[in-house]
Amino acid sequence: MQLGAFSVSLVVKDIKVSKAFYEKFGFSVFGGDMEQNWLIMKNGDVVIGLFQGMFERNMMTFNPGWDQNCNTLDSFTDARDLQRKLKVKGVEFKQEADESTTGPASFMVIDPDGNPILIDQHV
Repeated sequence: MQLGAFSVSLVVKDIKVSKAFYEKFGFSVFGGDMEQNWLIMKNGDVVIGLFQGMFERNMMTFNPGWDQNCNTLDSFTDARDLQRKLKVKGVEFKQEADESTTGPASFMVIDPDGNPILIDQHV
């Protein structure tokens, strides 16, 4: 099952403070919008997202259709196909993608320990 690019999405209290902290570890801003309280930061192939006031908990994020540099892949498994495969395996969903659409879509599941997993397709 191809899940796409992986990152950890972190819930932060103060995005400016968190940005400065992660810069000390060699992360640099790769995307996002400080004015909207979210940033994507990279250190090599490691990607983290900083989100202030957007999510309840830290979560794992997968982006079907993207590599670790947000380049569109020539072939990938569409989020709706991933969702259908997981449904067959009995996975329960917190939020579902509309399977009648094409293009960008997302869904969310919660693992047995309460950790959110976001599948967020941008292409």
